[in-house]
Amino acid sequence: MATTIRKTTGRPARTQDAIALLKADHKTVSALFEEFQKSRSAGKKKKLVEQICTELTVHTEIEEEIFYPAVKAALKDQEMVPEANVEHASIKELIAQVKGAEPGGEMYNARVKVMSEFVKHHVKEEQNEMFPRARKSKLDMSALGDEMASRKAELLAAAG
Repeated sequence: MATTIRKTTGRPARTQDAIALLKADHKTVSALFEEFQKSRSAGKKKKLVEQICTELTVHTEIEEEIFYPAVKAALKDQEMVPEANVEHASIKELIAQVKGAEPGGEMYNARVKVMSEFVKHHVKEEQNEMFPRARKSKLDMSALGDEMASRKAELLAAAG
């Protein structure tokens, strides 16, 4: 059995940059929405919606606390970040309407579908506009990623 010796630097062994972390979150939530659309079981739908709500709540929190302020400052942005925050508010409103609710009825499915569409629109704007501009800035995406990953772990532990 081979033993690998790793130098410790006091930092996690694998650093994920901020944008890679956010894109991974986007991919996770997109897959959950797809699974919801295919599901016919009320129990499965409820479980998926709870997971979607947790993922989105944590994701929006780390963006609003860490990523957006850094991007806004680095880009001297007056448009993209405020717009993203407004989109977050709409998504949070829909989360409040479905979280803990029992699946069933057209309004439940409609709210989840609209939430999915809002998220898809939001993700497209971030990935096509905000992320490329942020990547070109002088932001340290690794340090930002470390901070966001740490905060995400805290929020998920508190949610779990």
